[in-house]
Amino acid sequence: MTAPGSCPATTAAADPPVCHAGGSQEMVRPRLVLFGDSITEQSFRPGGWGAALADTYSRKADVVVRGYGGYNTRWALFLIHHIFPQDGLAPPLATTIFFGANDAALLGRTGERQHVPVSEYKDNLKKIVNHLKDCSNSMVIVLITPPPIDEEGRERFARSLYGENARKLPERTNEMAGVYASYCIELAREMHIPCINIWSKMQETEGWQKLYLSDGLHLTPEGNAVVHKEVVETLRNAGLKAEDMPYDFPHHSKIDGCCPEKAFQ
Repeated sequence: MTAPGSCPATTAAADPPVCHAGGSQEMVRPRLVLFGDSITEQSFRPGGWGAALADTYSRKADVVVRGYGGYNTRWALFLIHHIFPQDGLAPPLATTIFFGANDAALLGRTGERQHVPVSEYKDNLKKIVNHLKDCSNSMVIVLITPPPIDEEGRERFARSLYGENARKLPERTNEMAGVYASYCIELAREMHIPCINIWSKMQETEGWQKLYLSDGLHLTPEGNAVVHKEVVETLRNAGLKAEDMPYDFPHHSKIDGCCPEKAFQ
């Protein structure tokens, strides 16, 4: 006879059994991978768009940052087989590709080592996208254009580092960033994948230069918030609404205080 408030002896166990979805032996939480340059690498700093995305998808998906400061698409091609192996872990549920700020560095300036011609930039993005498609035909792939450039902000930042030795000409221009953004958008259209035009979106706001950019290139908390909002909206439109995705394990309200194992069977 079972005592009041206790579980039947036949269901008790030293280690509560857990039955995962689909009868799998191990719960694998889906992943959202953020692949890009320093704007992605810094996205988990306080106020960063990656950290905000991890909060949005808390207990629904793991947000994995693969950001590489200073990288362009040419160098990114050396990474894709390591970050997105075609045999091994389950492929990501979604991936953002956020390159172009370094590809658009101007020749003859301090960042010329990072420069990639715009036609090659587009071709490199295509190679990255095709590799992801080979990894999974269901992965949501989101391209993000390079952000706008505040040239005066870049000059101020250079002076803060080098004083009078700072070069007078900016190593990037907003006009050139816009050219790379247009090629990114064009590729997304050709490959039928979503693209976030962050270059245009940020410039819709008056005073965007200081509001969204900390040094004329990288993002302030407000700039990060814009990227987060656009990424969430794009993922939602692709069917990845956080509120509709299941928890990886039962919500605490579903766990019986006397018989917790029932929630995991």
